[in-house]
Amino acid sequence: MSRRHPSASRAVIGWREWVALPDFGVASMKAKIDTGARTSALHAFALEEFVEADQLWARFEIHPHQRTSRNAISVTAPVVEHRKIRSSNGVVQNRPVIRAALEAVGQTFTIDLTLTNRDEMGFRMLIGRAALRRRFLVDPTRSYYGARP
Repeated sequence: MSRRHPSASRAVIGWREWVALPDFGVASMKAKIDTGARTSALHAFALEEFVEADQLWARFEIHPHQRTSRNAISVTAPVVEHRKIRSSNGVVQNRPVIRAALEAVGQTFTIDLTLTNRDEMGFRMLIGRAALRRRFLVDPTRSYYGARP
């Protein structure tokens, strides 16, 4: 009896991909696939949290395109929780977490996103291990397995 490897049915994703955030009206955005990060992160600016009907919400803006601040998109989303995240420079931040649909490499699924300022980073979005788990195999030698916008 032959056994099938558990990863045989998983899609392949490159080290960077075009993704969409349909809940926020973002049709295309470059994202870095980061297996070193557990949680996914989204560049958010003008971030403010507020309470409405006993629910904590975040209001923020997104710059979906790298190296430009044009075409900002305003977003309001419920805050699921706050998480302590250690950034690449070792600083621990207490970040709000939201949930959103992500389209990547022909699949749509819901992920947790921490909101943070990624202005100094090369990518406005980082997709971590939790979002990739049981869905994708990562090919670190290639980019853009999914369709370009």
